[in-house]
Amino acid sequence: MPQVLEFKLPDLGEGLTEAEIVRWLVEVGDVVAIDQPVVEVETAKAMVEVPCPYGGVVTARFGEEGKELPVGAPLLTVAVGSVEPEPSGITEAAEAEPSGSGNVLVGYGTGAPPVRRRRVRPEGLSAPAVAPVASVAPAVAVVPPVSASGASGASDGVRGPVAVVSPLVRKLARQHDLDLRQLAGSGPDGLILRADVESAIRSGAETPQESAVTDQSSAHPAGERVPLRGVRGAVADKLARSRREIPDATCWVDADATELMAARAAMNGAGGPGAGPKVSVLALLARICTAALARYPELNSTVDQEAREIVRLPGVHLGFAAQTERGLVVPVVRDAHARSTESIGTEITRLTEAARTGTLKPAELTGGTFTLNNYGVFGVDGSTPIINHPEAAMLGVGRIVPKPWVHEGELAVRRVVQLSLTFDHRVCDGGTAGGFLRYVADCVEQPAVLLRTL
Repeated sequence: MPQVLEFKLPDLGEGLTEAEIVRWLVEVGDVVAIDQPVVEVETAKAMVEVPCPYGGVVTARFGEEGKELPVGAPLLTVAVGSVEPEPSGITEAAEAEPSGSGNVLVGYGTGAPPVRRRRVRPEGLSAPAVAPVASVAPAVAVVPPVSASGASGASDGVRGPVAVVSPLVRKLARQHDLDLRQLAGSGPDGLILRADVESAIRSGAETPQESAVTDQSSAHPAGERVPLRGVRGAVADKLARSRREIPDATCWVDADATELMAARAAMNGAGGPGAGPKVSVLALLARICTAALARYPELNSTVDQEAREIVRLPGVHLGFAAQTERGLVVPVVRDAHARSTESIGTEITRLTEAARTGTLKPAELTGGTFTLNNYGVFGVDGSTPIINHPEAAMLGVGRIVPKPWVHEGELAVRRVVQLSLTFDHRVCDGGTAGGFLRYVADCVEQPAVLLRTL
């Protein structure tokens, strides 16, 4: 008989403890091959396709699209093992071979499965039919009846097993005083899913103990609740931590960007058609940042609070804020200090496209040492951005717009931009921060300043 193996959500690394199911790539009854992607999940870092280390027939899936699962929770079950010989010439393998690949998932381990014996189908023959394993029941943990507090036993005379796999589901039910025995599970074989519990909460399922509270609060209907999870949850956690831990300060200056824009136009006009990709304003500002950080390395650092040490970092991994449908993400240009303006621009374009399509890898969203935030694309002039923990500073750039400006002693219309620097006051004082920002502004106003210091 086939053996039903359970595949759990693997450790996705980077300190991630949960993932949201975005899209199932297989259905119950589908035949899957070893290392075939079976589900697409979204973590706080990126979208990831998860491959299954087992080959066989999918007998159950755990979790609906849009629901979060903790690492280690059951993801699906697969029926693997011997298949009876058929007239087509199937033979039994003499050796034992592993039932799964044990390969790593984008740098994360899936683990090596146990060794088993199996029958091998000669190459070119069709996969085993689903029918022989259709009767194999998914692995469902049957637990004793649970009271509202989560303890075993009966509270109202109703007894019987409760089909629950996820401890997260039981915890959610306890938090809302829901009796799981009163719920009808929508999963395989009546399995109670998180969606079932959430649906009961939304529909007003309650215990007698909370009736009085509901009656008293009925005159004040609750507002819409939006779960803080995925990218939005990660951003919320990081910003809150930044505010708790970093004593930040902000300084800003207006700069005449007319000459910078003229220099950009000259760069993009040189060489004619086919001369390569256009140089963006963001790429120019990024290159100015790397030059400024070489002069003021205090701002390319982090603070080891436990050791009470400032750690000045040897290279610049430049993050830039990118707004996507999934929320705000900060892709990182690796080794920006060793790149030209053109190279930085090419990498920014690649990472921006990956951010928009949701294909950024976790490694492309971590490890930044300094962030450039161009909020001018939203049509605003200024901001006091929150530092991207655990970095020490962030440069904000507003929109570049025509404004009245005194140029060479005369009032003129010039292209003006506001630059703001938010910095960790632990790593430097205002003099250093002001010096950094003034150098950036000088390069914006007179690009020759940058050329002189390269």
